[in-house]
Amino acid sequence: MHEHTPRLAWAQHAPEVFKAMVRLDAAARRGLDPVTYELVKIRASQINRCALCLDMHSKDALAAGESVERIIQLAAWEESKHYYTEREIAAIELTDAITVLTDGFVPDEVYARAAKVYDEKELSQLIAAIATINAWNRFGVSTRQAPGHYQAGDFK
Repeated sequence: MHEHTPRLAWAQHAPEVFKAMVRLDAAARRGLDPVTYELVKIRASQINRCALCLDMHSKDALAAGESVERIIQLAAWEESKHYYTEREIAAIELTDAITVLTDGFVPDEVYARAAKVYDEKELSQLIAAIATINAWNRFGVSTRQAPGHYQAGDFK
């Protein structure tokens, strides 16, 4: 199989939007554990099926010290909770709830578990990080950005 061609070089055609997204991403990551931050990005990207972001954030997670095993198990985290800390599970569960708004809201119990292990500032940053990766995923998926070319740290 050959690599598909991106539909649109959106960052070239909307450079101010791209720059704003980069700034938002940088602001959202402040104060968050780098490994948890990458786990959240990978998990949302799995749900949204964004190959570019899966490629990028798996490589960034490995560079931040994450193990291949935990990255692989993330797709089945509910059956693999023993691989993650309580804080990581709360972040992953919140990522699932914010990414898939099937019921139109984040369940109270999911929010409460996250609020129990993150203070309000951290929780605000975590929600911002989840919202930001979901926006990135939508750009990547809609314009069919091709995975495989990213090197860890390229956009930091």
